[in-house]
Amino acid sequence: MKELVFEVTQEADGGFVAEALGESIITEADTWEALRAKVREAVTAFYFDQPTPKSIRLHLVRDEVLA
Repeated sequence: MKELVFEVTQEADGGFVAEALGESIITEADTWEALRAKVREAVTAFYFDQPTPKSIRLHLVRDEVLA
């Protein structure tokens, strides 16, 4: 696998949730820096017995409603 993409959403409390597209990997963290570390850790654990993706993309999804 060349690239694994995570869809990242920001929670109301300011934290972040990242969910891999096409794989059963999900993690969360309070800060962006912590999320990056947790995503790497989760990917390493998920692919413990097989080659890991060459790159990981974090795609921040943001909804904004203007009234």
